[in-house]
Amino acid sequence: MRDIKNKLISMFRNGYCTPQIARIAKKIKEPSTTIHYNIKKLEKEQVIKAYKAVFDYKKIDLGYCVYVLCQISPDEYADPERIAKDLVKHDNIESVDICTGDWELILKIRAKDQDEYYQFIKSVISRKGIIKIITVSSLKQLKTEFIPT
Repeated sequence: MRDIKNKLISMFRNGYCTPQIARIAKKIKEPSTTIHYNIKKLEKEQVIKAYKAVFDYKKIDLGYCVYVLCQISPDEYADPERIAKDLVKHDNIESVDICTGDWELILKIRAKDQDEYYQFIKSVISRKGIIKIITVSSLKQLKTEFIPT
């Protein structure tokens, strides 16, 4: 049998997952048809935007997790979404938040290790519009994706 693990992981990271309706029905003691109907309604109303697998990131070579605080240049203040929308295109960036305070953007980035992160910073983050960053390394995650580890 062919090993398609990497293809599946990539798809799962990008939302190609579905709810386990039978498991949900058993847990909340409701018919599967009722569960299915309500899930479809939530999807249609865009209350549910996507389904995503929760990984042990070390096992898929993305165990190095950092939060990057970004200060943008004054000429970008009028439209911080422009930079944010450009950053979200990169697979290593798990989340981008526009915020207030001394830092305009907070990024959550996953990489294999420190070296991969460094290369990513050199090629992506050191771009026009971002004038200063601070990296905060995550030493251990005790809860991720709403699931305790």
